Amino acid sequence: MKTLDISNKVVYQIYPKSFKDSNGDGWGDLRGVTQKLDYLAELGVDYIWLTPFFPSPQRDNGYDVADYRAVDPRYGTMADFEELACEARSRGIGIMLDMVLNHTSTDHEWYRRALAGEKRYQDYYFFRDGDPDKLPTNWTSKFGGPTWLWEPAVGKWRLHLFDPTQADLDWSNPEVRHEVADIVRFWKEKGVSGFRFDVVNLISKPEVFEDDHEGDGRRFYTDGPHVHEYLQELVREAGIDGMMTVGEMSSTTLDACLGYTRPEDHELSMAFSFHHLKVDYKNGNKWELMPADLGELRRILSTWQEGMQAGGGWNALFWDNHDQPRVVSRFGSDGELRVPSAKMLCLFMNLLRGTPYIYQGNELGMTNAHFTSIDEYRDVESINYYRILTEEEGKKPAEALRIIAERSRDNARTPMQWDSGKNAGFTTGEPWSTPARDAEGCDQRAICAAADGPQEYGHAGSLLVVANFSPEEASAGEWEVLLSSHGGEPDLAHLRPYEGAALLRK
Repeated sequence: MKTLDISNKVVYQIYPKSFKDSNGDGWGDLRGVTQKLDYLAELGVDYIWLTPFFPSPQRDNGYDVADYRAVDPRYGTMADFEELACEARSRGIGIMLDMVLNHTSTDHEWYRRALAGEKRYQDYYFFRDGDPDKLPTNWTSKFGGPTWLWEPAVGKWRLHLFDPTQADLDWSNPEVRHEVADIVRFWKEKGVSGFRFDVVNLISKPEVFEDDHEGDGRRFYTDGPHVHEYLQELVREAGIDGMMTVGEMSSTTLDACLGYTRPEDHELSMAFSFHHLKVDYKNGNKWELMPADLGELRRILSTWQEGMQAGGGWNALFWDNHDQPRVVSRFGSDGELRVPSAKMLCLFMNLLRGTPYIYQGNELGMTNAHFTSIDEYRDVESINYYRILTEEEGKKPAEALRIIAERSRDNARTPMQWDSGKNAGFTTGEPWSTPARDAEGCDQRAICAAADGPQEYGHAGSLLVVANFSPEEASAGEWEVLLSSHGGEPDLAHLRPYEGAALLRK
């Protein structure tokens, strides 16, 4: 089989719900993506990664899938998807689908049949006997609260690592593995040329569930005992070896990601890891704020760059996605230095070793949402943690809102800003989410595709990339400048605030 050359590919991530609404119902859709394919082609991307558009109750914005082989009517029809795939292919763009195979929605037919008493489908999930007043383990859900829910209809506890309506699948059951491989084959036959697998390193659970007296339970199910075996089987049975694939790896290790991405192991093309996006977590807690530790950021990126190269693995490069705050607001400035800091951050990340992933709007320097009320948030995690911060941790509402404003996943989910008109050109109707708001020094009308347009950069050989992550001057030394985030010829002895440059030896 011919090996895919991933060394020169660029992926553009689309959150369809927020990308472009084609029919004025306030909800982005597949036809909206098709309408913007020329824009994406002009950007020069090789693949577009679409987050889930399958039928879903939207408890977790589509990552709670109720039917893996259909299109949610809010996004369009299967014919709309087939048209999108065809039109993208005609422009040299491949489609990557986001497969959520660690868990299903409790609205899924499998789960409904499990509740109805069918033993076969109960075995698709983790149902455990026990006392309804005593949790099977003390693990904490990724979204807060316990990982177990008592199901009266079954008279058992049921595992959910995320929202209670997202029931974890039991991959130790061969029937489950057969089902998910068949789902992947279904979409491959529809013309899909790549896959992103959501939290895929959590699919192998321990044989025995026990309390965690050192943490929140993740050490028992992260990079589990059979995860490599399951992935190799999925790749083989679904016939996707050699295709563009990426795994989202939660709380993973470098050694594990080498195993996931080495070509000879026939698992995945590349992996997302998130350690570099925790350098502003105080005491490792996402919901405690502190300034980013830039020294730690440099150490983590260096360790993963050098380690993955030495071990034959491959990185997926990214600053943000549908689950992360906007990078320009987080590690740069979304005020008067927004443009140079956004360019510096993109230049820095995209010229590392790996495959760059551009999240919709990053090419424009889109910012955090700047919401001013908890009522503007739609994300289940944000709403849950606002309650936890105020009711359980005793924080005042203003302080809790400040934390949510920095960390919320809704920062990345506001509508794509196409022009300076109403609703930023996303929809002619009432948008499902409030568009990003103005803030001090940040006029959202100036941040749009109509104003900025796509930018194209040339290619070069070995480079030195320097980036100033601070609002103070810095020095780079003697080099020939290929690219600069500020434009023009920079003074390398005095890099301006948030200036980045790609340099060639003289």
